[in-house]
Amino acid sequence: MSEEQNIPFIEAGKELFKTPAVFERGVTTVEQLPTDNLLEFAFAGRSNVGKSSLINALTGVSGLARASNTPGRTQELNFFKLGNTCHIVDLPGYGYAAAPEKAVQAWTQLIHAYLRGRVQLRRVFLLIDARHGVMKNDQNIMRMLDKAAVTYQIVLTKTDKVPAVLLPSKVRSAHTAGHRHVACYPQVLATSAQKKQGIDLLRAEFAKALSGV
Repeated sequence: MSEEQNIPFIEAGKELFKTPAVFERGVTTVEQLPTDNLLEFAFAGRSNVGKSSLINALTGVSGLARASNTPGRTQELNFFKLGNTCHIVDLPGYGYAAAPEKAVQAWTQLIHAYLRGRVQLRRVFLLIDARHGVMKNDQNIMRMLDKAAVTYQIVLTKTDKVPAVLLPSKVRSAHTAGHRHVACYPQVLATSAQKKQGIDLLRAEFAKALSGV
C-alpha cells in the first residue's frame, strides 16, 4: 500500500485511539477469556522488548500496561478494552522469566492455547528489539504462529537506540526474516515508544484490520 493510500487509515487510527483504553482483566486460564466477541490484537515478544511501553504509547494512557525492568514480570494475558471496538492483549514475554519453572510452563501452555484457538484474534504484533533483530526464540514463535495460521506482523521497538544510518538495514533484515514465514504480514513497522515514532502507523494497522483490509 502506497503512502498516499495509507493516509485515510492513519486518520482513522488517530480517531480510533481517541477512545479511552481501560484494563479489563488478567487471564490465567482459557475459561477466563472474554466472551463478548470483540476482535483482538495481541502483542507478543521477548521479555523486556518493550511491549508495555509500546501499548502505553499506542493508547496514550501512561501506566495502562505495567512496564518493568524485571524480565518475565507479566505472567498472565492482560486484556485492555478500547471502547466497544476491540481488545488489546499483552502476552507474557518469552525467552526469560523471573518465575518458577512450573509457572512458566503454565502460562506458556495458556499462550499456545490462546493463539491456536482464538477466533476473535485478528492479528499478533510480534515485537522485535531493533538493536538485536530477529533471534532464535522469535523464530520459534513465528513457526508456531505459521502452524496455527495466525496472521502476525513484525514491529521493531526501541528504534531510538539505533543509529539512524543503520535503521533501514534493520528494517530490511526483519522483512527478509518475515518473508520466509507464510503467516507473516509483509510490512515491518519501526517504532519508538520513548520518541513516539511509528505510533500513527501502528494505529493505522488497527484501522486497516478492523475495516477488513
